[in-house]
This record gives sequence, C-alpha cells and structure tokens, in this order.
Amino acid sequence: MASGSMSSSDSWTAKENKAFERALAVYDKDTPDRWHNVAKAVGGKTPEQVKRHYELLVEDDEKPPLKCNSHIGKNKDLSV
Repeated sequence: MASGSMSSSDSWTAKENKAFERALAVYDKDTPDRWHNVAKAVGGKTPEQVKRHYELLVEDDEKPPLKCNSHIGKNKDLSV
C-alpha cells in the first residue's frame, strides 16, 4: 500500500483510542519496544500505525488554535 493512502485499519474507534491513551500512560518514551507494546495493547494495529497515530496527534497539538470569527453571521442590519 502506498504511504499516502488510507485503509480501514487507519481509522480509529473510540475504544481503540482509549486503549491507545492507556497504553501511552503505561509505556512512556523510554520504554524499549514502546510502539510494539502499544500496538499489542490496542489490538488490530501495527507498531507503525500506532506510532503514526501518535505523531499525528502531537503534530495537531502543536498547531495554534483556529481564530474564532464570532462576528460572522451576527450582523442583523444587512440590507440588500
């Protein structure tokens, strides 16, 4: 499979995400074979998939929050 394509195993259920979060709490960054252990705890995912899932979450967490345009749609004085 090409590295930009998605498969059904790339989608994560709420149950898998919860298992992933718990596994990350158990297996910190200094744990040998961390991604193998996390994948085993999640079930149905490869070590590469759990590592990529982690990287995407970290990447997303480092992005600045989106600005809220609260003024959009609130102008009731629009005349056509």
